[in-house]
Amino acid sequence: MTAAKLKTYRKLLEERRDALLDVHEKSAESRAPVELDQTTQGRLSRMDALQVQAMALETDRRRELEIQRINHALERIDAGEFGYCITCGEEIESKRLDYDASAPTCIGCAH
Repeated sequence: MTAAKLKTYRKLLEERRDALLDVHEKSAESRAPVELDQTTQGRLSRMDALQVQAMALETDRRRELEIQRINHALERIDAGEFGYCITCGEEIESKRLDYDASAPTCIGCAH
C-alpha cells in the first residue's frame, strides 16, 4: 500500500473518531440517570425516560466499540500492519477498506 493511501486512511479514521467523540460529548445528557420522583412525573413518563436512557446507553456502547476499532486500525498503521488481515495475514481488498477503513479482517475471515 502506498504512503499516500495510508495517509488518506489515517485522515479518514481520525476524522471519524473525532466525530464520534464529539457526538459522545453532546449526548451525555441522554445517558444521565432518570429521575424517579413520582411527584414530578407520572409512571408512563418515567418508563419512557428509562427506555430512552437504555437506547442512549446502547448507542453509546456501540459508539465506543467503533472508536476502539478505529484506534486499533490507527495502531496497525503505525506498526506497518494496516491493510492486512489480523486472522490470516492476507491483504484486505481496497474496496473493503474504502468502505470501512477500520476493518481488521479480509472478507473470507469476516464470515
